Amino acid sequence: MYNIIKIIISILVVAQFTYSSDYVLLISFDGFRWDYLERGITPNLNEFAKKGVRAISLQPSYPSVTFSNHYSIVTGLYPENHGIIGNHIYNPINKTEYSLKDNDAVSDPRWYIGEAVWETARRNGIITASFFWPGSELKLEYRRPNYFVPFNPKIPYKNRIDSVIGWLKLPYEVKPKFITLYFEEADNKGHDFGPNSPNVDTAIMRLDSLFGYLIEQIRRINFQDSINIIVVSDHGMTEIQKNKIINLSHYLNIGKIKVNSYGYLISITGEKDSLEKLYNTLKQKEKNFKVYKKQELPSFYHFSQNPWIGEVLVIPEIGWTVSKDSSEYTYKLLGNHGYDNYWLDMHGIFIASGPKFKQNYKVGTIMNIDIYPLICKILNITPRGNIDGKLERIEFILK
Repeated sequence: MYNIIKIIISILVVAQFTYSSDYVLLISFDGFRWDYLERGITPNLNEFAKKGVRAISLQPSYPSVTFSNHYSIVTGLYPENHGIIGNHIYNPINKTEYSLKDNDAVSDPRWYIGEAVWETARRNGIITASFFWPGSELKLEYRRPNYFVPFNPKIPYKNRIDSVIGWLKLPYEVKPKFITLYFEEADNKGHDFGPNSPNVDTAIMRLDSLFGYLIEQIRRINFQDSINIIVVSDHGMTEIQKNKIINLSHYLNIGKIKVNSYGYLISITGEKDSLEKLYNTLKQKEKNFKVYKKQELPSFYHFSQNPWIGEVLVIPEIGWTVSKDSSEYTYKLLGNHGYDNYWLDMHGIFIASGPKFKQNYKVGTIMNIDIYPLICKILNITPRGNIDGKLERIEFILK
């Protein structure tokens, strides 16, 4: 009798491991605006949403750019607190620069203050994997997912999906329970052609088809009842008009300053007297933009508590481009982001379905900083303390 009980217990344990519903696949469609799902060209995503949870929108953190918000999603922190305050960063203390195009900087852990969910999971003995995600390829081994692929846009999208399926087919003891997957198509086409272009519609349809392929592959390995899939985007996109350019080149030749210009924001550091003179000059010229000292920035931005943020900030009105000269790349864009994160054009998508989520459940806007504690809840691990995200704001979407 005792031996029979032991056998039954062993079977139950194996069954629990095999059919555990704690697996999480986090997918990012970069630049996929909240209303792209309303264009009638995403049957796979819409069908997936009906089976789970769909938010009206996903609110990014400020600034609404790629690296900042991907890292906010996986850390539960505002950019001012996790360190990645933009796609390009200038550190005035040691005069170093960070750029998403610089592989050495992107993999330098000194820029990344926050703890990503794969770090939290690894500390709890959970295996993780990433097929692209900002912050996933740091040079410190313990700060990376167990399995990761350095970003390479030349890797075909279907190959990325097939690699994720390969991870899910691994033996239980080496199978990752948390995985990220990333696609840049919507963002690229949004910048080049504008969010309302036929090119973006083509990108949307392509991504929807790829998502359908992913779901079919998950079904083929009989894993659909074990995995919780969360589909997000880091930000939205808005049209850029060439007659809405604010060229500040005539006012930026003041003393010893360093000007970092991004189209949606100008961040300025430098000598105190020069900054004061520049601030007073620009204050008198305010038209279609606002000038702030860092400590004056409205608190809803959550963008003033980091030493890498400039001492003087120039923020354009929504839809305008602010520039330090007439030759900047922003003049060539037909779509851009980075603006006020409360503006709906900057919002992305949030769809989730799986054994842990409610079904056919529509909710309002979700904050992207709340996704980290949500994932920790599904993985049954304790989040890092002192995060900005709050489980109580999002936990209601779980069963």
